[in-house]
Amino acid sequence: MDKLAAMQTFVRVVDLGTFTRAADLMNVPKSSVTRLIQELEKELGVRLLHRTSRQLTLTQEGQIYYEGSIRVLDEVGSLDGSVLSATRSPKGKIRVELPGSLAYQLVVPAMPDFFARYPDVQVELSVGNRSVDLIAENLDCVLRLGPLLSDSLIARSAGTLPLVTCASPAYIQRHGLPREPADLMQGHTIVRMNSPRSGRDFVFQLHRDEQLFEIHGSHRLSVNDSSAALAAGLAGLGVLTTYAFLVTPHLRSGALVRLFPDWRGDDVAVHVAYPANRHLASKVRVFVEWAIELLRASEPA
Repeated sequence: MDKLAAMQTFVRVVDLGTFTRAADLMNVPKSSVTRLIQELEKELGVRLLHRTSRQLTLTQEGQIYYEGSIRVLDEVGSLDGSVLSATRSPKGKIRVELPGSLAYQLVVPAMPDFFARYPDVQVELSVGNRSVDLIAENLDCVLRLGPLLSDSLIARSAGTLPLVTCASPAYIQRHGLPREPADLMQGHTIVRMNSPRSGRDFVFQLHRDEQLFEIHGSHRLSVNDSSAALAAGLAGLGVLTTYAFLVTPHLRSGALVRLFPDWRGDDVAVHVAYPANRHLASKVRVFVEWAIELLRASEPA
């Protein structure tokens, strides 16, 4: 029995919760996974897993062996990575998920730089902002806007992204220029945004000295995607509050006009996250570092 392979299989079974899902992800027959775990238990002389028709749970000995296996596999992976990084550049495919706003406006346009640095890395991007199980979906890392909802991830801060409030000249011509945030409560329409994960409406805030104003108002359109909200703002469908990096080109061109310049919008945290119990391969590590560098460079000076 290959002990390292057995450890890797055991950890994968525990992470995914079933032999079937582990076998599918590893592209091997379920019988092979079952046999390897049985051989591991026989060699150790202990039961590692409680098996029922509905779920798998760790025995006390299984919990100890699971935690130890993660440490051993991480050390082996780090050693292999150190040796490989000294002899060749990162290589292979990585799977990354990120919100559409970051994909379209920041990350994808900058990918030529990444591939110039790491020509042997292939990136498979999934556009979305879901609450996903990275291990179950075989994702290597995610870029996330706002708070992270999972304790099973290691999150690296990539700075913050400020929000700004703006409207198109056509909208202002029809509805007038709001001078203060409170003006939005009467005679104005906002582009409402809601979370693609929870469905709840976002409540945006503006700050000036000790004053705090929550943006409310009537709306005719509600969207759950920042790019759609930007399109709505450009079309004159309402006052838009969104990320500064999305609207900056349109503010410069005059397609949008910034409102309430003496008020400051919220700053939204952005993170790059990856599973806490998975060794970070060099191909993933270089992408994580590159993404953090890119996102921090997008922050206003």
